[in-house]
Amino acid sequence: MPRRRGRGRGHDLGYSAEINVTSLVDVVLTLLVIFIITAPMMQGGVEVSIPRAQTQSVASPEGVVVSIDRTGAIFVGQARVRWEEFTTQFPLLVKERGADNVYLRADEAVPYGRVVQVLGAMKSANVATVGLIAEPERPAGRR
Repeated sequence: MPRRRGRGRGHDLGYSAEINVTSLVDVVLTLLVIFIITAPMMQGGVEVSIPRAQTQSVASPEGVVVSIDRTGAIFVGQARVRWEEFTTQFPLLVKERGADNVYLRADEAVPYGRVVQVLGAMKSANVATVGLIAEPERPAGRR
């Protein structure tokens, strides 16, 4: 008796060797949309419109960053502090963190006197460097 080839027992179970990626694509696209929506919110910091100047960029400021917003409020990191607290607590904070460098980010609408006042208090903290953060200028012809 000759053997039959083809559809014998166990050969037609309905299994497919193809991978169904539809659900995987749905999950990936959902995560992508979530990241696109939340990415701008992840940027921390105080809302400051930094002036533009010819400057060299610092990769990431290592040290304490002080910000002055449009209203003249002072922030150490993201914590708002009153002027009286700033003058007394800032030197202690710098010493506690062991920071050699401090940086000042001031909104371009802040009066020059306020910037100099905060800068003087920062210098009194006995740090190696006090830096001013500015945005690099755009090339001529671009706005």
